[in-house]
Amino acid sequence: MKNIHIQKILIPFLISMTLVLSACGGQGSVPSEGVSGNADSTAAGASKNPGSPEGSGASENAGSADSSQNSIPSDRPDSPASFSGLKKTGSMERVYAECFSADYYEGGFSLITIMDEGSFLLVPEGSSVPSGVPDEITVLHQNPKNVYLAASSVMDFFRALDSLDHVRLTSTKKEDWSLPEVVSALTAGEMLYTGKYNTPDYEQILLEKCEIAIESTMIHHSPKTKEQLELLGIPVLVDRSSYEPHPLGRMEWIRLYGLLLGCEDAASDFFDRQASLYDDVAESLAKAAQSPKSAAFFYITSNGSANVRRPGDYISRMIELAGGKYIFSDLPGDGSSASATQTIDLETFYAGAKDADIMFYSSSIGGEIDTTEELLAKSALLADCKAVTDGNVWCADGSLYQQTTGTADMIREMNLIFTDQADDMSLRFFHKVK
Repeated sequence: MKNIHIQKILIPFLISMTLVLSACGGQGSVPSEGVSGNADSTAAGASKNPGSPEGSGASENAGSADSSQNSIPSDRPDSPASFSGLKKTGSMERVYAECFSADYYEGGFSLITIMDEGSFLLVPEGSSVPSGVPDEITVLHQNPKNVYLAASSVMDFFRALDSLDHVRLTSTKKEDWSLPEVVSALTAGEMLYTGKYNTPDYEQILLEKCEIAIESTMIHHSPKTKEQLELLGIPVLVDRSSYEPHPLGRMEWIRLYGLLLGCEDAASDFFDRQASLYDDVAESLAKAAQSPKSAAFFYITSNGSANVRRPGDYISRMIELAGGKYIFSDLPGDGSSASATQTIDLETFYAGAKDADIMFYSSSIGGEIDTTEELLAKSALLADCKAVTDGNVWCADGSLYQQTTGTADMIREMNLIFTDQADDMSLRFFHKVK
């Protein structure tokens, strides 16, 4: 009990000190009781060109994830205790992912590079941090405990790898989770809500002995938050899976988290099994050689507008990979937003979607619908749309966006819908609107 009382006194003091250092432009971290790891592990790899908020694709000016530009020098002394002495043994062979890379080194060390977010030296369990690690490289320790997870799409990777027990803190409230295992963990107190990504409870993060913070690119809208975490000695990894141009590239990030958690083989096996589902769909489409059916993916907003996916977004890409044609592929935009969606007036939506063969209604924000009457209650204008009159309206499950590992299954189910082979019993992410 005495140690707890001491921590409750020291931690607010340490937080206030880091705020003072931050305001004065101070660099480096303040040592704190309860933060595991060596002082060398203080994160210092923030990108000088931070990315946009999570969206549909990578920026045209985005840097490559090719780690050759950040590789460990070849003219190094042969000393395993020195960073420059680490010897490269190979690299992760990615299939679809373009926004990260990983190189392997003797002794179980790895160098991870994330596009526009810097490089990370992953130190295996039981090993010490090598001397001479450059300041621009963030040190991470493999198999971290008490993870603070502020990138909601990453949680499903931890779930699929049976590693939810590594996550102690989240920036998403229980009522906003659709993953039942996460809801159960929050209900049982095995996982805790620690505030929004831009206003986390730093005191709680320190008391819980957080070893790493995993953020989405939204953190670049609140750079002081990232800086504060780093000043407290907590390394920050910014996930950019949402910037992958191919939907399976997003899912392949499970291999990066498998490497981080020390279960890379299990992660690769999982990815290979899921990718094979997509391969089966691609093979069947190649044999069928039929004209694609057109589809819209949308919901009706509270003010009566239509919210649709932008061209090139991963949902619209999944429609195309499943053998469909996204009806708003030529939708104009002002280019001012990296959002994956766009709100348009209902008349514009009707003009584009009235002849669509299939309609997918997004329930994550628009609310679940089960009947045509519920759809028309949101907008009577849709009554004579082809998909409505033909009975080809499908409701997308609200969990679709948080189930990152279900990408291949979603493509397969869309393909069943496009080829008239779907029924509610065979689908997990969609159900037919009666």
